[in-house]
Amino acid sequence: MKYPSLDWSKIKTFSLSERPNKVALEDFATPHTAGASFAEFLEHLPNFLCASDFCCIVEAITEAVRNQRTVLLMMGAHPIKCGLNPILVDAMRSGLVHAVAFNGAAAIHDFETAFQGETSEDVQRGLDDGSFGMADETGRLMNSAFAEGVAAGLGAGAALGATMGAFPNKDLSLLRTAAELDLPVTVHIALGTDIIHQHPTANGAVLGEASFRDFQRFAGVVATLEGGVVLNVGSAVIMPEVFLKALTVARNLGHTVKEFTTATFDMIRQYRPTENVVRRPTHLGGKGYYIVGHHELNIPLLFAAVKEKLAAK
Repeated sequence: MKYPSLDWSKIKTFSLSERPNKVALEDFATPHTAGASFAEFLEHLPNFLCASDFCCIVEAITEAVRNQRTVLLMMGAHPIKCGLNPILVDAMRSGLVHAVAFNGAAAIHDFETAFQGETSEDVQRGLDDGSFGMADETGRLMNSAFAEGVAAGLGAGAALGATMGAFPNKDLSLLRTAAELDLPVTVHIALGTDIIHQHPTANGAVLGEASFRDFQRFAGVVATLEGGVVLNVGSAVIMPEVFLKALTVARNLGHTVKEFTTATFDMIRQYRPTENVVRRPTHLGGKGYYIVGHHELNIPLLFAAVKEKLAAK
C-alpha cells in the first residue's frame, strides 16, 4: 500500500480571538510588595488550580462560620507531629472549628504533648529492641481514662479530655480544649493499630465500647453538615472510612446532608480521601477539593486566610 502525504495547504484555521481560552491576564498573580498585609497577599494569588481551590475552601469555611453551620475537622496524627496544635486549638476557640475527630494515633500524640510537652518516638530504635510503644504513662493513663470514661457513660474523646485537667500543657491539647468548650471530640480506634493496645492495661471491650460511642456521636455531627465544611487533614484510611459510614447513617435516618464542602489536605493524593471525602459524599450537590502539600505550611495559611476573610466582612 502507498500512503500519499496530506495536502497541508487545505488545512482550515480561525482567528485566535475567536478561540475560548482557559488562561487570561485577569487571573494572573500580582507580585508581593514588602510590608503589604496578609489579606493583600491572598488577593494577589493567581486564580488557577490549587490557589483557586484554596480560596474556595476559605470562602466555604467563612460562609459556614457566618451562617452558623458545622465545620468538622477530621485528622490523623501528622498535623500534631508538625506542631500545629496551637493553630488548631486557636481555630476551636475562635469558632472556626466546631467538632474534631481523630484516629487513635492522633489522640496519643495529643495526650503525650499535653502530658510532657514531647511526643513521637524513634520507631526503628524501639522496634529493634522491643521497646517501641512501651512507655508506661501513655498506655497506663490512656487505658485507665477509657475504662473510667466508659463506666461514666463517656466516649473515647470525652473520656481522655476529662482526665487532662492537671496536665502542664493542657492548653495545647485538642482533646482538653474540646472538653473545656463542650465541643464534640471523637476518637476512632482500630484495634491493634496503636501503641496503647500493646500494654497490659489494654481492654478490648473497653476500647471497642469507647470508640463505638464516639462513632455514634460522630454520626450526629455529620448529620448537621448541610451547608457546612469537612476538613480531612492527614488521615489516609481511618477517618475517610469512618466518615463515609457516618454519612450513610445520617442519610438513612432522614437527615439532609447534600450541599456541603469537603477538603482533604495531605502530602500525596491517596485513594480513600479522594473517593470517601472529596468525590462520593459530594455527589448529590456539594463540592470537594484535594490540596496536596505540607501540613505545616497549608494549615496555618488556611486558618489565617479564614480569619482575614471573616474580618473583612
